[in-house]
Amino acid sequence: MAYTYAYFQQSADYIRERAGFTPEVAVILGSCLGPFAKRIEDPVVIDYKDIPNFLVSTAPSHAGKLILGTVAGRKVVCMSGRFHTYEGYDFEQLVIPIRVLKCLGVRATILTNAAGAINTDYRPGDVMIIKDHIKLTGPSPLRGPNIEEFGPRFFDISRMYTPALRELARECAKGSGVTVHEGVYFFFTGPQFETPAEIRAARILGGDAAGMSTVTEALTAAHCGMPLLGLSVMVNMAAGVLDMPITDAEVDANGAMIAGAFSDYVEKIIARMTDL
Repeated sequence: MAYTYAYFQQSADYIRERAGFTPEVAVILGSCLGPFAKRIEDPVVIDYKDIPNFLVSTAPSHAGKLILGTVAGRKVVCMSGRFHTYEGYDFEQLVIPIRVLKCLGVRATILTNAAGAINTDYRPGDVMIIKDHIKLTGPSPLRGPNIEEFGPRFFDISRMYTPALRELARECAKGSGVTVHEGVYFFFTGPQFETPAEIRAARILGGDAAGMSTVTEALTAAHCGMPLLGLSVMVNMAAGVLDMPITDAEVDANGAMIAGAFSDYVEKIIARMTDL
């Protein structure tokens, strides 16, 4: 469909009326990372299905709820569950969450995801600050008529993952108890896990972690000039790194293992996001 600015504003108006305040920071939680939502004080919980013009999350382990409240003294909005092209959504539909957050007044977004480690120096439980990504499949979410209220038709993405927020994340890693790297996220469409040959190719091309989300949101945020931090939690070694199959059970177990420490880390970052 041909979206308009008013289409996204309708969603934001509904959320703002329910919450009663304007959040500063948005956090989008990936697979297995839902426990962070329990950190939100005085929460206002809204089901995605109740938000006009919004999407509905169908992925397992994604709660499908928008949670607004306070974390580390800062007003936040948290998406507990996100949307993927493998659920059947068109790439163009995947602009909806970030554009709604922009209309809501959010000033910076933290994207999190569960990923497979391509870099053999990484281990399950490590966190990767995303410094760049590689996307070789699927159209851009910004395909179609441009909405000038959000941004220009053609836009630069060389600093899409905001350098100042990456530096802040590196500083917050000190003493956190979390092993943190900085690397390149390689986007695959899923829902199948990657083949060993695909992972070998991704490594040759410079990928450090593989995942099925985040990139469409990052591109949308860059289009509308929103500062952005991307964090990938390694929940398995990518296909072919170890001589064993990848299973949902492994992903869930490793995600649960790191969820507490990762939540502490994200809360620390939010507490120090003072220059929004």
